[in-house]
Amino acid sequence: MNQTRSTCPYCGVGCGVIIESDGVQITGVRGDPDHPANFGRLCTKGSTLHLTASEAVTRQTRLLQPMRRAERTAPPEAIGWEPALDMAADKFAQVIGAHGPDAVGFYVSGQLLTEDYYVFNKLAKGLVGTNNIDTNSRLCMSSAVAGYKKTLGADAPPACYDDLKFASCLFIVGSNTAWAHPILFRRIEDAKAANPAMKIIVVDPRRTDTAGIADLFLPIQPGTDVMLFNGMLNLMLREGWTDARYIAGHTRGFDAIEATLGDCTPERAAQVCGISDDDLREAARLFATSSATLSLYCQGLNQSSSGTAKNAALINLHLAGAQIGRPGAGPFSLTGQPNAMGGREVGGLANLLSAHRDLANPVHRAEVAALWGVPDVPAKPGKTAVEMFQAAADGEIRALWIACTNPAQSMPDQATVRRALERCEFVVVQEAFSTTATCDFADLLLPATSWGEKEGTVTNSERRISRVRAAVTAPGQARDDWAIGVAFAHKLQARLSRPSLPGALFPYGNAEAVWNEHRESTRGRDLDITGMSYAMLEAAPQQWPLRQGETTGRARLYEDGVFPTPDGRARFVETPFEPLAEPREPRYPLSLNTGRLRDQWHGMSRTGTLGRLFGHAPEPSVQMRPEDMARRQLAEGDLVHVTSRRGSIVLPVTGSTDVGLSQAFIAMHWGGETVSGLSNSGERLAGVNALTSPSYCPDSKQPELKHAAIDIRKAELPWSLLAAAWLPQDTALAIAGALRGLMQAFAFASCVPFAAAGALETGSPGRTGILFRAAACEPPPEAVLARIEELLSLGGGDTLRYTDAGRGQRRAMRLVRNGDDARLEGFLLGGDTRAEAWIKALLQDRLPAQAFGRQLLRPGATAPAGVAARGKIVCSCLGVAQTAIDAQLAAGSGDEFQRLAELQGALKCGTHCGSCLPELKRMVRAVVAVHKPMVQPA
Repeated sequence: MNQTRSTCPYCGVGCGVIIESDGVQITGVRGDPDHPANFGRLCTKGSTLHLTASEAVTRQTRLLQPMRRAERTAPPEAIGWEPALDMAADKFAQVIGAHGPDAVGFYVSGQLLTEDYYVFNKLAKGLVGTNNIDTNSRLCMSSAVAGYKKTLGADAPPACYDDLKFASCLFIVGSNTAWAHPILFRRIEDAKAANPAMKIIVVDPRRTDTAGIADLFLPIQPGTDVMLFNGMLNLMLREGWTDARYIAGHTRGFDAIEATLGDCTPERAAQVCGISDDDLREAARLFATSSATLSLYCQGLNQSSSGTAKNAALINLHLAGAQIGRPGAGPFSLTGQPNAMGGREVGGLANLLSAHRDLANPVHRAEVAALWGVPDVPAKPGKTAVEMFQAAADGEIRALWIACTNPAQSMPDQATVRRALERCEFVVVQEAFSTTATCDFADLLLPATSWGEKEGTVTNSERRISRVRAAVTAPGQARDDWAIGVAFAHKLQARLSRPSLPGALFPYGNAEAVWNEHRESTRGRDLDITGMSYAMLEAAPQQWPLRQGETTGRARLYEDGVFPTPDGRARFVETPFEPLAEPREPRYPLSLNTGRLRDQWHGMSRTGTLGRLFGHAPEPSVQMRPEDMARRQLAEGDLVHVTSRRGSIVLPVTGSTDVGLSQAFIAMHWGGETVSGLSNSGERLAGVNALTSPSYCPDSKQPELKHAAIDIRKAELPWSLLAAAWLPQDTALAIAGALRGLMQAFAFASCVPFAAAGALETGSPGRTGILFRAAACEPPPEAVLARIEELLSLGGGDTLRYTDAGRGQRRAMRLVRNGDDARLEGFLLGGDTRAEAWIKALLQDRLPAQAFGRQLLRPGATAPAGVAARGKIVCSCLGVAQTAIDAQLAAGSGDEFQRLAELQGALKCGTHCGSCLPELKRMVRAVVAVHKPMVQPA
């Protein structure tokens, strides 16, 4: 068995992994005990990476050769690499020649490696001569970038993970860390256990699992973060909790912000935020008087039309209290993607240049031009993500190159994005997975390598650079992203009439050569890495800055109080409170919040291949407060129209007391790949981003994905369908793709995989479960139902049937003998689906079904004695369901610590990756609170 050290391709924590392989296939993965980001721990997503790289998954979902479409609506056909690159170069050269360099755009990804990013940045700005290159990091981190630069002078997170051990107050705002950054949350739990006196404040409109660890939870109204921070700073001034010496010696602009703070009294701030005066005062006291306060924040601050102001207002608090530049203190932005930091380092955004240089600065442009050997770098600002797709929809951008990202799922205002992709004359999609929604719009598809196949570097949230190593050779004809960019650049340069360009603009033979040029670009900059080398990174990850002659990087920044500004002082920034771009109003009375699920990643092109990762959140839904559901006469599971100003989608509704009044929550992962429906007007729309707003922060250009004003009303779709089956692993995902092609036949449809109960593997050896759910005003044509049955292998002699076409009733049950008994292998319920719970339990839990022949075909909801669904999976690693946990807790005794220990000892849940621990602890606390003896009055 071969072992290769690399990193996890999911969140920005940057966990180290050890990949096990047999030389051809990846066979296993475990956390790297020597990597300083995770010390061997992995979350549910990371610990299943090897399963997403299996031969069966690769064969069914990966793009394995270049493909082209003769017409947009035609199926793609195989083409060789050389003609594919010639085709791309010809088309881009034609568009550039006819309409200028700004008629093309490049949209890349925070999941690229730094070397990939560097090549595409140079390709656009150095060769093509356009700044129209942006990245999906614009959707996640650009407000953090702008906030750091405005206040501290550079895009450099000043803290590190070790600061958790030294903090006496932890301020978590706009981040469900327990789900979005599970391994970092394990370190928070460790820090709290080692120092019970540490106070944790969590600020979030939704009561997430992260809030479970809080000493103080502030459920503020959506979009009111700036008012909260300004109110806290107002109180700090009143109470003398600011550090006048630090402010005078290391900052500028404090006097100017006092006028802004005048209208943000604690009383008004609390009222606007929807919290109590006492809670706001306690938050300010803990933040300001703590010996060391560390803030952790993510999309709740960034994805906002006031994103830069939110970041800056929080940093104002740190500067005012001198809570920066020492162990345990500082504003620490958590990166959303595995290499969003690396992309920022190489200037992979439309307003940046290499090594944190600013595009608007002529000196910086000249420095980069000299490094690249080109006459100049264009000064005209490039189109950022939202602007780029709006420009394509308007016909201004005529050719798009999309690499390693899925804008047809992830961008806001999907109606505009899809219009852009349809109108664009030429769309190249460079991608590892052929199953993403964006692939459907491509004229040319180029296969790229993915996790376990790539060489290069990534940078995590704490500025730590790690080596990414290939464990196996690339499947099919897939190539590294940087190599695709270089090959295209060579062909394009030959076609462009640019005699002033050097002949060897892209002289790279391997990833290290690219990285060495990037390293040189950082010399003398705040992120100087001239002291690093690939050989040094082979030995251990390193933090920047690490200058030539130094042997170690810097764990935390600004310890000397000197900042990378012209005068060495940090800046206080005026942050007047601005309302949401789209406030609630009578037509749209609810606030939509979007966010992550615990076990899924972005558009699910990788995690969506594993049924076990759907155990915790099995299907798409919208969560609402039970009181809001009651006012609308909605019951659990009802289908509803969720409508914003941009579109309407259909989803099942579920009740949740974690959601605030007049608010709703939909996970960001649900796109057209898993859910489809008709709007109220009959338009076909899919996924949460049919609803979200393209409004963006004027400074960072990051869209307000975290909020949209919506309405929710019951969808009158009386005919329903549920079909599910166990299928061979080597065909299940392809069959799911075929089923998704039938979604268009229904007003609502979803298609997801599932798994049986089981420890650490898929649960059903050699098989994957696929579940298809749909609803409509009336039954679909017979051919559609017959095709669903055919795909799910429900057409043989082992299938029981019942059909009443006049009443729209249809049932099919496939039973396969297993010794003396029989097991349900697949079923279809059409019309009356009330028996779903117990029939799905028979299938998914592999229960004996021999005795239930007639009952399987009988209408109604009544379950046979002894058959009950397991309920939601809480522990994905070991397949432990909520019903088993509830039963164990009911039989247990003692305090929270004892009950949790009993639970883990009996069921083993929470003992593998630990991602479910916050939820387990919440369940334990609820039981202990119920059984806690009441204190009798004296």
